[in-house]
Amino acid sequence: MSAAGQTARTGLGARVIGPSAMAGGFRRFATLAWTMAVLEFKLKFFGSVLGYFWQLARPLMLFGVLYVVFTQAFPLGEGVPYYPVLLLTGIVLYTFHADATSTAVSAVLDRENIVRKIHFPRLAIPAAVLLTALFNLGLNLIAVGVFFAISGVPPRASWLEFPLLLGYLVTFSFGLSMLLSAWFVRYRDVKPIWDVLLQITFYASPVLWVIESIQIAWLKTLILNLNPLAPLLVQVRHTLVDPAAPSAAEAMGGRIHLLVPIGIVLGIFALGIYVFSREAPRIAEDL
Repeated sequence: MSAAGQTARTGLGARVIGPSAMAGGFRRFATLAWTMAVLEFKLKFFGSVLGYFWQLARPLMLFGVLYVVFTQAFPLGEGVPYYPVLLLTGIVLYTFHADATSTAVSAVLDRENIVRKIHFPRLAIPAAVLLTALFNLGLNLIAVGVFFAISGVPPRASWLEFPLLLGYLVTFSFGLSMLLSAWFVRYRDVKPIWDVLLQITFYASPVLWVIESIQIAWLKTLILNLNPLAPLLVQVRHTLVDPAAPSAAEAMGGRIHLLVPIGIVLGIFALGIYVFSREAPRIAEDL
């Protein structure tokens, strides 16, 4: 089997030869993914007078609305140190996850013309989507950093842990992106289902609320174990905003329990690679 392609069989038994997920090797895949991401990022703001402001406006406007609602009408943030900073950080991180995965769902279909005509590593498509979301996240985190400074959050050595937490989030989002983009080619129901799940996940993650507010033990355990974003945001709060807040390990009852969400993330990543690699050679045939 050549590096540029992979052989698969259709339901009729005919042989279909198409490029594999990593056709041409890692270097070609990485170069193409980076080029596609940079181009997509530039085109996103092409012809816009305010440019990047629109990318920043979305999380800021959501932050503004939620801050007023949950500090005035429903004081969920009452007594929580640096609640505005915590809220904005959670929104920015969740927005990255939602943008990366929701855009990846139809990413392959959106590029149907080049998928049908050009042999290239198919994995570059969801990877480019993730990189574009990372570019946006990087710019948004600059605004978050400014907000940290304005709010008087003191810098700490524990901030050095943030790249590891970001790596966890990226791994989770990329695994889902590969799965969703591969499944959507065959099953168009994936997009509306995922849109609903994203809404559920947002409210089931400690973005608006803090983990101490959940007094029902089994519900807290369920959220922390089945929603990989929940222990991430709990640890982000402990690491970046308030060291007095419980860490993810403390909230889950011990470090050993962290193996559950970490295992889910690694499992989804491995499954994403497997499913996308299996489907890649016949993507053009299924479109």
